[in-house]
Amino acid sequence: MESVSSLPIASTPTPRPIVVQTHNLRKVYRTGFWLNQKIVSLQGCSLEVFQGETFGLLGQNGAGKTTLLKALLSIVRPTSGSGTLLGRPLGDRSIKQRVGYLPENPYFYDYLTGWEFLQYTAGLFQIPPDTQRKRIPELLDMVGLAQASARKKQLRQYSKGMLQRIGMAQALINDPEVVFLDEPMSGLDPLGRFQIREIILSLKAQGKTIFFNSHILSDVETICDRVAILARGEILCIGSLDELLGTATLYQVKVQGGSRDVLQQWMSDLELQDGLWRGHLKGNPQDFLASLRLMNANLVSMDMARTSLEDFFVQQLRQRGIYNSQ
Repeated sequence: MESVSSLPIASTPTPRPIVVQTHNLRKVYRTGFWLNQKIVSLQGCSLEVFQGETFGLLGQNGAGKTTLLKALLSIVRPTSGSGTLLGRPLGDRSIKQRVGYLPENPYFYDYLTGWEFLQYTAGLFQIPPDTQRKRIPELLDMVGLAQASARKKQLRQYSKGMLQRIGMAQALINDPEVVFLDEPMSGLDPLGRFQIREIILSLKAQGKTIFFNSHILSDVETICDRVAILARGEILCIGSLDELLGTATLYQVKVQGGSRDVLQQWMSDLELQDGLWRGHLKGNPQDFLASLRLMNANLVSMDMARTSLEDFFVQQLRQRGIYNSQ
């Protein structure tokens, strides 16, 4: 009989380090002539972001996304609550060297060229000149500004998309462990959004931790490992897409031929497009396939379907009375 000590022991996965953590973070702004009016921007926000993951914070304009990001970066001081960044309390200056940040509406020195601006930023981090000469061309190539017409052009002559890309380069000049991006796709055309999305995916492949705010849900669904929905300063839900949207339980079906009356017994949302019947399967797939043979119809495709992030987002707001379609 084999001894207990010789039996293989199942290894437990090592938990990933927590890079960003907040607990009941709250921010209240005072306004008015006598500062006697209060605006609650954040209320009771608690979240965790793990090392190497891409985390998306979703919300409408004015939901508090930028305030939360600025609180994490200590640009604003929270009214109450606590948090850590890279294992240190919020506001600890020792971790600044390990963090990159792209604001939503960055202001750059207009008369510097792209190369000069990155040199200036590198100087703030006290990056040695030899390292600068290697890193700056690499970053300009990564963000698509390596050509002389771009890197030697003054920033006041840059388009919105070019400014976003040079802003991304400055956020990475210090080779940070965690990158914060505030609405990185805002105001960009489809090509600009694609370019920024490709840059984020390349950072993800390098193992960087990425925290970004956005209200463009299609980009978030493509990029993020986990997401949180923020509304009126409160986190409504948080988790992976599978946890929030669930695994697919419906089939999207396309059928050629057959009878509408019979197909309506098997498919909901039935409609005819380009000569094909399309809809969602209501019954058992095997029984459905057998019925197709009886009506001389052909199955074109049958794919798993689930709720989109956009539909889930709107549903969460409606349930709390925040959004009304009327």
